[in-house]
Amino acid sequence: MHFRSLFGKLLDLHDAPHALAGGVAIGMFVGFTPLFGLKTLLCLGLAYLLRCNPIAAVIAVSLHDVVTPLWPVLLEIEYTIGRTVMGFFGDEPPKAAHLQFHMHDLMKWTTFFGLGFPMLVGSMFLSTPAALVSYWLTLPVFRKRIEKRAQGDDAR
Repeated sequence: MHFRSLFGKLLDLHDAPHALAGGVAIGMFVGFTPLFGLKTLLCLGLAYLLRCNPIAAVIAVSLHDVVTPLWPVLLEIEYTIGRTVMGFFGDEPPKAAHLQFHMHDLMKWTTFFGLGFPMLVGSMFLSTPAALVSYWLTLPVFRKRIEKRAQGDDAR
């Protein structure tokens, strides 16, 4: 029900179709990154820089939460991809299974460079296609929505 409400709010936004679809694409892009706690700020900043709708970006990153149960799998895939890509450049991080990892290590920057950076690199290979697909799927929806609004205004 919550996601349906967010989707309804997304369709009710008034802006150019390109700006709305761009905002959705930004939200999907940022949604796949492992930068928990920073996603909303990143969406707002990127939407401002790219002149897209910031509200659409924030709603889309919130809609991305539907994959929350899959995060462990996604993070492992992102880490594997990032580790492989970084290996091509001669800077392959150690396998996560070989690291001694404790919960208090989450608050250290060295953990980000050992685990988080490969995940961030790998997330680009999931987030970029997701952003492109979401842009091209939502652009016609927003165009149709604007046409319907224009027809409704003409009927009055």
